[in-house]
Amino acid sequence: MRPQPSPATNPRGDAGAKEAALNRRINVAVTGKLAALRSEAYFCERAARPDFPGALTVLDRLGVGNAPLPGDRLSQPPQSRRRPKSPR
Repeated sequence: MRPQPSPATNPRGDAGAKEAALNRRINVAVTGKLAALRSEAYFCERAARPDFPGALTVLDRLGVGNAPLPGDRLSQPPQSRRRPKSPR
C-alpha cells in the first residue's frame, strides 16, 4: 500500500481530505478481509493434514499427573478473580 498524501498539501482542499479518509478506510477494510481469508485458507490447509502422533507427543509432555519439580512455585499467591460483592 502506498502512503496517502497529506491533506495540507492536497490542492483539492477539504473535499480531497474526506476522499483520502474514505480511501484509507476502504484500504483498511480490504486489507483486513484479505488477512481473514488468508488465515482461513491456512487453517483449512492445516486441518487437512493432521499430525495425531505429534499432537499426542506434545500432550504427553504437559506433565499432567507429575509432581512439581524443585523450584516450581508461584512468585505471588494467586489473586481471586471474583468481583467483590457490592452493598445493596
